[in-house]
Amino acid sequence: MSAAFPEIFEHLFVLGRPAGGKSEFIDFMKTCPADERARTYGIGRFEEIDDFPWLWEACVEDDRREARGEARLVSERTAEGYNITQPKFRGRLVERFNEAIARTYLSNPRFYDEGTLLIEFARGTDDGFRESLERFDPLILARGAILYIKVSFEESCRRNSARYKPGQEESILFHKVPDKDMLGFFRDNDWETITGGAPDGRLDLAGVSVPFVSMLNEPESTDPIVLGERYARALGRLRALARTR
Repeated sequence: MSAAFPEIFEHLFVLGRPAGGKSEFIDFMKTCPADERARTYGIGRFEEIDDFPWLWEACVEDDRREARGEARLVSERTAEGYNITQPKFRGRLVERFNEAIARTYLSNPRFYDEGTLLIEFARGTDDGFRESLERFDPLILARGAILYIKVSFEESCRRNSARYKPGQEESILFHKVPDKDMLGFFRDNDWETITGGAPDGRLDLAGVSVPFVSMLNEPESTDPIVLGERYARALGRLRALARTR
């Protein structure tokens, strides 16, 4: 939590399955008045960092390679977007997180006076949450707390299809993870294993004790009152854990 504003998260990891509600959570916070957001949810003047643009960038670079007659390195094209074909590629993107966060935020301590950085990503079978989280710089983890937005795989698939808007495949809110990637990579993940199925607690990550809360995000709702109450309960539990770090 922030030293100047002890109720505000400094780094909030927003994790979960594709289309489980991570981007919708962030979008909700953008519409929330700043004072209410800080008081009710512990999120200050916030910025966000997400690995989806880096994934998309790598796939587009593969398109350029293919156009030059070269082999694709990390992806294959589908009608719905791209599948990632290189094992462990997502986990290696944590180095991009580390570099960007060190350059823009850790080097600017005043950001944390009133600010919260939201760090968003999804993980799956061969490249799990623990493996990625433990790649983060301990200085980032030491300021961190984790909100895991929990939905079933079936619900993730349903929402993934429902949000898709053809022609907006590069959009964070409207892209679709292709069915092959959903079935091959995102069907299972290690969150329940690394947390022991607990709804909240702490994870030892790279020698740092990081508080976490799993928030059930089913049934789906677009009602801001329902969502606000859901988020407030989960983040209230997370703030209580973070105070005792």
